Amino acid sequence: MKHKLKYLLIFFAFSNSYGQDLSELERRHGFKDIKLGMVIDSIKGFKLKKEFKERDQFPAKLYEVEHPSYETIGEVKVKEIEHKTYKDRIYEINVITAKDARLMKALVSLYGKSDYDMKNETYFWKTDSLILKFKSEGKNKLQMLYVSYAIHKTMKEDKDKKVDDIANDF
Repeated sequence: MKHKLKYLLIFFAFSNSYGQDLSELERRHGFKDIKLGMVIDSIKGFKLKKEFKERDQFPAKLYEVEHPSYETIGEVKVKEIEHKTYKDRIYEINVITAKDARLMKALVSLYGKSDYDMKNETYFWKTDSLILKFKSEGKNKLQMLYVSYAIHKTMKEDKDKKVDDIANDF
């Protein structure tokens, strides 16, 4: 009985030391006060970089953000923040930072242990509505990429609607 209690306590201590879980990622739903799915006009310091077609189909816009509140994550310098939007709603947040091991430790403490994609050499945390990818970008940079499944689903539905409209036009 004492051994079972000891193992149970060790198990709970170990599981709690891994930090929170993916519900925290779901709750935050983005980077700082920039949330996936929000309208681009509500972001401070955004500038249109270019318009393009996502997957050669969907009209999208790429914005860069420059504002003092996004210059650092703790002591880690943020080098660049970009957003992709579809119908003025953010579906990707790309954050490039200086290389610092504390960033990965902070992500693990917030969201728990990550999965690893060996092919792309990327750590990731995945929920039902978004994915956060974390990887090295060259020798001196790290990339955090937040991607919204909901906006991608909207893109697919819009494409399907166009196909249905064409089919109904016969």
